[in-house]
Amino acid sequence: MITPTINVDGVVTPAEEARIPVLDRGFLYGDSVYEVFRTYRNIPLFLEDHFDRLENSARLIHMQIDQTREQLVEAISETARAAGVSPEDPAYVRFQITRGTGQIDLYPEPDLTTRFVIIVKALPVWADRLYQRGVDMVVTAVRRNPSDALDPNIKGGNYLNNILGLSEARQHGADDCVMLDASGLVTEAANSNIWFVIANRLVTPATGNLKGLTKKHVHIALKEQGLESSEQDIHVSDLFGATECFVTSATREVMPCATLGLPNGQTIHFPEGGGEMTRLAMETYSAYVDRYIQAHEAEAIA
Repeated sequence: MITPTINVDGVVTPAEEARIPVLDRGFLYGDSVYEVFRTYRNIPLFLEDHFDRLENSARLIHMQIDQTREQLVEAISETARAAGVSPEDPAYVRFQITRGTGQIDLYPEPDLTTRFVIIVKALPVWADRLYQRGVDMVVTAVRRNPSDALDPNIKGGNYLNNILGLSEARQHGADDCVMLDASGLVTEAANSNIWFVIANRLVTPATGNLKGLTKKHVHIALKEQGLESSEQDIHVSDLFGATECFVTSATREVMPCATLGLPNGQTIHFPEGGGEMTRLAMETYSAYVDRYIQAHEAEAIA
């Protein structure tokens, strides 16, 4: 059994004992970047991709990460071992870099040292109904931050925009939200990418969303099997013609959507447990992950 364990700058403790300074900029301002991956048989999924994206997020907020990849991998492994991660128990691993501790001032002093925080716990167990039936989604009135105000490819510590969207969705009785941009284009769900089958084509929004790694590898997996998927702008008005829908993320993988509530009050119903393309994406991605894990056995972290 995995014990929730946290590593703060090399100090490894049970989760409830972990501490960061109150003046840490990640705590004060959300001035941080992070990544989440899951493990299969102790092997991190897409670890190099996660480091590439972490470093890109840091670049976009003008943060220089003081820790090397090698140091962070060793810290992740140390934390995983302390948590009791085993091949039989899939783990959730979050590694976060804050800009460090400084003055209470919006401007970050240039000589700050970045702090790392690593969280290791059991992988979330999603209710069976979410795969057997699907999640209920709703398009919320909360709009996604404009990309020219806050680049969605900054995977940072401030999630208020997403929290507000998800909170509104839950108030409507839905599991998750679909967020539009100011022009009515679909961007993403609260913390996952969203896909649709529209006019018999599998599509996912092209703009206004994080370049999800699960999304990236679903595209690759499908292409390897000769199947087409594409990214394009999807206006909310296009959703009336959607016949399937699913979301992708590191912990959900490929999860079907059962319903989608639209701004006009109409609800679209999708096939229970996913339609043909959704099920194909689930199966294709699962086989792709199996091949990936077999090829990366040397990267086990515990």
